[in-house]
Amino acid sequence: MEINLSPGGLPKPVFPLPLPERAVEVASPVRKGWILYQVKPGDTLSALAARYRVDPKHILWSSGLTSDRLYPGQRLLIPLVGVEERPRRVPPGVEVYRVRPGDTLDTLSKRFGLTPLELISANPSLESLDRLVAGMELYIPRKAKGLLLTLGEGQTLVDLAARFGLSPVAVARANGVEDPTELKAGDLVLLPGIQARTTYQNLLAKQEAERRARLEAERRRQEELRRLAEERARNQALARRQAQRQQAAARPQVRRVSYQEGAMRWPLSGFRITTYFGQRGAYQRYHTGIDLAAPYGTPIVAAKAGQVEVAGWSSFGYGFHVVLDHGGGVETLYAHLSRIAVRAGAWVEAGEVIGYVGSTGWSTGPHLHFEVRVGGVPRNPLAYLP
Repeated sequence: MEINLSPGGLPKPVFPLPLPERAVEVASPVRKGWILYQVKPGDTLSALAARYRVDPKHILWSSGLTSDRLYPGQRLLIPLVGVEERPRRVPPGVEVYRVRPGDTLDTLSKRFGLTPLELISANPSLESLDRLVAGMELYIPRKAKGLLLTLGEGQTLVDLAARFGLSPVAVARANGVEDPTELKAGDLVLLPGIQARTTYQNLLAKQEAERRARLEAERRRQEELRRLAEERARNQALARRQAQRQQAAARPQVRRVSYQEGAMRWPLSGFRITTYFGQRGAYQRYHTGIDLAAPYGTPIVAAKAGQVEVAGWSSFGYGFHVVLDHGGGVETLYAHLSRIAVRAGAWVEAGEVIGYVGSTGWSTGPHLHFEVRVGGVPRNPLAYLP
């Protein structure tokens, strides 16, 4: 028979002589071509190659892949060779188990009385110790334990036995075969006593690397959360300062005097002004000073150097209080103290502790009532403070 090519490039048989008129028995056609396969969860390249009895490299080349990592939904072109379809052979004593949701390598090892190394040796194509996909198949050695491999194209049981230094007879007995030639490419072969230690160690190293990567990702996430929290706190503090500046700008302005005219320093730190000088309402008493709220026990210092004129209890609602005489008719009063730290007649310098914040006398909470008097007349303290 001569072979010509048709215009489409396909072979076209040409028969120069008529065919003989006799019955001809035709064998079943062999499979040729490709299978378009969509990857399912749990599929691996080696398992697919064994299922369709092709070299894994042929699947890589046909599908244009550069890596043996497969992903669910990925489409592969699996080349078919001239081998008739038949089920793959599994050694006796090896059970095929389909993974269920929630299964892990650890739980399966305990359920079937195996060590993780024995389970990995029966499934050396596993790519992770942590991720088992529901629906994937695992091989569970129920009797003999060892390394379970797929017989490659052109490979024999004797080849595998020699490769691992085992007796072909012992390998044949473990696999329940009398004639080693009855095993075909794609069948599973159990190599008794052999363990996939290197594969197991590599998976352990991969598991540790993934754990560290997760920890590093979590550390970076926590750092990002802290950064965002700090940025939020800064923005809130900035907003508060802006609001305070706006409130301060809305208050009545007082004339500032120079230190030569009698300027003073703040008698507290870490305070907030709760009541200002002046009329507080139609039915409230005129406020003769300013109230500075601060935690109980906060030190109070002299606003200006002077002599202690009064240090004791007041019968006019000031509670424990101190009055300093600064000369020139200028006095300062510090009221509602929890404790007094100076005595009458003593001289104190500006910034020296004279008492501590309290809530004695007519007071609704810990604070300092601070007054400035000139010639016995109360003046707005904000005019004398920086």
